[in-house]
Amino acid sequence: MAAGAAARYVAIITDGNGRWAKERGLPPVAGHQAGADTVKARLYDAGEFGIKELSVYSFSTENWSRPREEVDGLMAMFAERIDWETPELDGWGVRIRFIGRREGVSEKLRQRMDWAERKTAANERITLFVAFNYGARAEIVDAARNFTGETEDEFRRHLYAPEMHDPDLLIRTSGEQRISNYLLWQAAYSELVFSDVLWPDFSREAFSAALEEYASRARRFGGR
Repeated sequence: MAAGAAARYVAIITDGNGRWAKERGLPPVAGHQAGADTVKARLYDAGEFGIKELSVYSFSTENWSRPREEVDGLMAMFAERIDWETPELDGWGVRIRFIGRREGVSEKLRQRMDWAERKTAANERITLFVAFNYGARAEIVDAARNFTGETEDEFRRHLYAPEMHDPDLLIRTSGEQRISNYLLWQAAYSELVFSDVLWPDFSREAFSAALEEYASRARRFGGR
């Protein structure tokens, strides 16, 4: 494919919330709150940029090993954010989908997640996939348990969100250059862009620069 095509499906590893908070002498949850604000701001930018699907890595299956106080703060923040932001995002035409294991998540939080998905199910402006209690290896293992077919398309039907398109572009912030067990199946041919900016500081301009970098590349999918 010739260079110059715009990304329509974008995934982001929203890394750096903890370091952002530490640099400012704040508790980790303050960094996560700032990061959640950035997710919403960049979601609106994505809609204006013509992106149809935005996927964000919010909490991995490995994140349960973090200090209990931080995990409890994150769980409370997720529940509050769902309550506050779902009506606003619904009004803006955002469809919300959570991908990941629901086991281990509190019943109250699962109910809020289910509510947000139901409330926004008919929206078509942009889909926000929130990877929560998510690990790509776990997703593949869970899909394999139910797989009885032979083809990749048949296998895809057992992933957490079979309707998700493969990301054109995967962005990671904070200067780390790895994909950390995120969308291993879906990102097989995604273009990768790494930014040194910590996620809470990832601006509209930084997002636009990543999209411009993507547009400058030629995608061949194994061909010439």
